[in-house]
Amino acid sequence: MGMGEETRDRIAKRAAQELRNGMAVNLGIGIPTLVADHVPSDVYVTFHAENGILGAGGAPAQGEEDAFLCNAGGYPVTTVEGASYCDSAIAFAMIRRGRIDISILGALEVSERGDLANWIVPGKRVAGIGGAMELAQKAKKVIALMNHVNKLGESKIRKVCELPLTAQACVSLIITEMAVMEVTEQGLLLKEVMCPYTVEDVIHYTEAPLLISDDLIYIP
Repeated sequence: MGMGEETRDRIAKRAAQELRNGMAVNLGIGIPTLVADHVPSDVYVTFHAENGILGAGGAPAQGEEDAFLCNAGGYPVTTVEGASYCDSAIAFAMIRRGRIDISILGALEVSERGDLANWIVPGKRVAGIGGAMELAQKAKKVIALMNHVNKLGESKIRKVCELPLTAQACVSLIITEMAVMEVTEQGLLLKEVMCPYTVEDVIHYTEAPLLISDDLIYIP
């Protein structure tokens, strides 16, 4: 179950629907970076980057990249009117003080209680955990964007994460190419199913048990 650009954009577009006017939002590496391109025109949010941007915009058009303007992952970005810059210490202070309303992160695994594993696969080289640990712990709401299964076809939404954790019980909402699931005290609540998948498909490919919302939505 590979994930093409159209599917990645679909996940990002759904995540953008969670944003509200006035929010400060941090976008992680991977699918989350696409969210900035899908914010509704009537919603104004301020995108925060750990390397010191408050007011980051979407990706620049090809050929219009600024070599001196990138996000924390090193990818080119634009800025919006009113954007400001600071050093990374101040940018992290915003995170640690709980000033970030939503953190949208990629995920390798998420457990039924909202534990997040997103920074390392044992045996593979990685630069480090970066700001993911603090964003996961301190943001007011954490949304995980991810493939529903790994390359072996195994569920990435698990009863218990097998990979090293980034933070415990931090994820509020999971969005995959198959479904939207909310983390509740009773367990994972299936709220939306993405076409062409069915409820049965989502249950089959989800290791963690699922509660089915009475107001379940099918997204065409």
